[in-house]
Amino acid sequence: MKDLEDRLKQLPDFPGVYIMKDKNDNIIYVGKAKSLRKRVRQYFGSYGNSSAKVKAMVSNIDDFEYIIVENEVESLILESNLIKDNNPKYNILLRDDKQYPYIKVTINEKYPRVMKTRRISKDKAKYFGPYPNVTAVNSSIEVFHRMFPLKTCSLNLENGQKRHRPCLNFYMGKCLAPCVENVEVDVYLNMIDKITKFLSGRDDSLIKVLKEKMLNASENLEYEKAAAIRDDIENLELLNEKQIISNTDYSDNKDVIGIARGVNEVLVQVFFIRAGKIIGREHYFMRDYFNDSASEIISAFIKQFYTDMTFIPKEVIIEANLEELGDLEDFLSAKRGAGVKIITPQKGEKKELVRLVKKNAIDMLNKYSNKYKKKMESNLLALEEIKDTLNLDKIPTRIEAYDISNTYGVESVGSMIVFESGEAKKTDYRKFKIKDVIGPDDYASMREVLSRRFKRGIEEREKNINSSFASFPDLIMIDGGKGQVNIALEVLENLKLDIEVCGLVKDDFHKTRGIIYNNIEYDLNQSSKGYKLIYKIQEEAHRFAINYHKSLRNKILFKSELDGIEQIGNKRKQDLMKHFKSINKIKNATVEELLEVSSMNKKSAEILYNHFQGGKNEGN
Repeated sequence: MKDLEDRLKQLPDFPGVYIMKDKNDNIIYVGKAKSLRKRVRQYFGSYGNSSAKVKAMVSNIDDFEYIIVENEVESLILESNLIKDNNPKYNILLRDDKQYPYIKVTINEKYPRVMKTRRISKDKAKYFGPYPNVTAVNSSIEVFHRMFPLKTCSLNLENGQKRHRPCLNFYMGKCLAPCVENVEVDVYLNMIDKITKFLSGRDDSLIKVLKEKMLNASENLEYEKAAAIRDDIENLELLNEKQIISNTDYSDNKDVIGIARGVNEVLVQVFFIRAGKIIGREHYFMRDYFNDSASEIISAFIKQFYTDMTFIPKEVIIEANLEELGDLEDFLSAKRGAGVKIITPQKGEKKELVRLVKKNAIDMLNKYSNKYKKKMESNLLALEEIKDTLNLDKIPTRIEAYDISNTYGVESVGSMIVFESGEAKKTDYRKFKIKDVIGPDDYASMREVLSRRFKRGIEEREKNINSSFASFPDLIMIDGGKGQVNIALEVLENLKLDIEVCGLVKDDFHKTRGIIYNNIEYDLNQSSKGYKLIYKIQEEAHRFAINYHKSLRNKILFKSELDGIEQIGNKRKQDLMKHFKSINKIKNATVEELLEVSSMNKKSAEILYNHFQGGKNEGN
C-alpha cells in the first residue's frame, strides 16, 4: 500500500465520490460521501474491520482518488455512473440509470400531462432528472397536481377522442376537463409552463406560493396543514437541487477542461462526459517556467492531449478564450471526422461544469503539488541510475517497453507501453495483433511488432504527423534476454535507426532479475530506485499484453462455439451467455431451459438444442 497517511489528512470536507484502487490501478470500490474527509478516513480506522467484505476490500487498497461535487444528489448520480462503467469488485451494483425516475412532461400532447417515468423515449416530450430520491419525485408530482388541475388520464385528445361528460376528477376540482373542451389551450399551457420553468431551475415562484400558504396556515393555527406544506416545499427544493453531473441527452459527448496554477507547473483537469454522464476524469501536470497565459496553456494541452486520442467528443469546454480557436477546431474536427466546437461558456450549466472541474484541479494541485515534485525528483534519480548503470549518453526520458503474449501460439499479441520522465503515458500505449507469425514464435512476433511500430513511425515523421508513433524512444526495453534484444537491434539496423535497446530478464520465480545491455547482464540492487522503475515498467508491459491477449482469446472461444448457428445472432448470443454464464451450460440445456432466455423462441431453441445435442441423440 502506498503511503496514504498524509493524503488522508488533506482530504477536503466536501461532498463527493471516492474511488479505491488496487496495486494494478484497477478500481475496486466506488462510494459517495457527505464529507470525503470523514468517510474515506473511516476505512483506515475501525470501520475497516467492520465486516469480512470491508476488511478484504481495505486490504487490497493501494491508492485512492476522489471527485468533489456540489451536493449529495450529484454524488449519487456520479457514484452510479462510475460503478456502472467500471464494475468494481467490492460494489453491489447500483441500479441502472433507466431505473432512476425522471419527471416527464408530455409537451408533445395538446394538453400535456406531468408524470413519473423510468425510461426515456424519443417522443418529443420533456424529461427532467434522473432523480435519486424517488420519494421527492412522487411527492413533487402530487404537489403539482394539487396546485394545478391537470389532466392525468391517457385519453388521446389529438385524435379526436372526447368524453360526453367529464370524469370524477373534474367534479373534485382535480382536473379542468380538457376532454370536454372546458379549458382554453393557452390557459392550460400556462400552468404547464410554470412547472417546466420550475423543473428547469429558471423559476422558483411555486415555492414562494407554497411558503405564503404555509405562513397563512401557521397564522391560522393550522399547524398540521403548515407542516404538510413545509414537507412539500422540502421535496420540491430537493427535487430542484441543481444537477450538472448528468443530463438526459444521451448523444451528449464532451470534455471539460480546467486548470490550476502552481509555482512552476500547471495542473490540467479533464472531465469526460459521455452520453450525458461524467464517466471519469484525468489530471496532467504541465511545466510552466515562463508563466504563460491560460489561453497558451490550454492551447498547448489540446494539441498534445488530442493528437493520439482515438475518441474526440463533439464539444470541448474550456475556461479561457483561445487565439487559435479556428485552427484547433479544424484540427479536432479532422481527427473526429465531424464538427467539433471549443466553447468558453459565460453562464449556465456549462459554466458551472468548468467551475466544478477547476475546483477539483485546484484541490488536487494543493494536495499533490509537493508529492508530484517529490515523485519527479525520485523518477529523475531512477533514470539517472539506469543511465549510469548502462553508461548511456543521456538520461532516457522516453522509454518504450515491449512484451509478447500467447497461449501455445493462439492469438499472439504484442504490447507497447510508454514511460516518459518515469511516469506511464497511457495515451501512447499500443496493442499489436500478430498477423504474419504462425505458432508460438516469440522472436518472430517481436520482430513483427517492432517492424510495424517503427515503419509507421518513419512514415508519419516523413509526413510531419505529430503522433505517438512519430515520437521515438531514448531507450527500448524488451521483455526477454539476449535473443530478444538482438532481434530488436536487427530491426533497428535494417531501418537505419539508432536507438538504445536493453533486455529485462526474470529469475525462476518470474521476478525481474537484471537488465541486459550490449550482451552484458547487469545485476541491480532491488532496493534501488532504478530497479523499482524497471520492475514497474516490465510488470506494466506484461499486464497490458496479458489483458489484450485474454480479451482476444475470450472472443475467439465465444465465437468458435456459437457463431454460424442458424437463428443465433449477436443479440441471442449475448442473452444466452448472460443467462447461462458459460458455453457448457448452453450445450447441455434443454429446449425448455433455452426458452427461459427472453430473446429465444421455440424455433431458435430447437435449432440450438439440435446443434449441440443432435449428434449425441443419433448415437443413442
